[in-house]
Amino acid sequence: MANPMVQEILEKQVMTVAKAVEDKIDDEIAALDRLDLDDIEVLRERRLQQMKKMAEKRSRWTALGHGDYSEILSEKDFFPVVKASDRVVCHFYRENWPCKVMDKHLSILAKQHIETRFMKLNAEKSPFLAEKLKIVVLPTLALIKKAKVDDYVVGFDELGGTDEFSTEELEERLAKAQVIFFEGESSLKPLKSVAQTRSVRQSTNPDSSDSD
Repeated sequence: MANPMVQEILEKQVMTVAKAVEDKIDDEIAALDRLDLDDIEVLRERRLQQMKKMAEKRSRWTALGHGDYSEILSEKDFFPVVKASDRVVCHFYRENWPCKVMDKHLSILAKQHIETRFMKLNAEKSPFLAEKLKIVVLPTLALIKKAKVDDYVVGFDELGGTDEFSTEELEERLAKAQVIFFEGESSLKPLKSVAQTRSVRQSTNPDSSDSD
């Protein structure tokens, strides 16, 4: 049975929190009551402008290939892409299992984060870029902002050192580098579904890919 003194303290804390919440709601209601029709119209117009601006951005991003995880087939195509988009995640890969794991996660994130261009490039067929950007370990993600490589995710070391990492773990790493956003410009909040959190190995047949 709970100590009566502890019970009394807990009840007082609950009442204090409830009162604070009630006061906040009262303040918000009072603020709404003070709005006249002109104020409401200004807020409505501002919201419409924000929605229009966001729609224009989404349209522009889609035209640039955002929303899909696509492959750049040649080195010369790399430069126009990174110059066209403010935020780019480029996966330097080879045909092996670790790179296929990264592909799976990036395919999910590309659809959720339309504010960023996601793409892949075969490092073995891109010797100039691989040397210029010092790509040695594969997979490597080059995180590019304003046409400059700002950061790298090399292998799985920062993701737990295993291919069992979740999409959210990679997402958090990219968000930390500010090459994607959880909220804000994209207005897209990532969906935390069971399908995303389970390991890629569970949802992909490893027999169909290289194991080296």
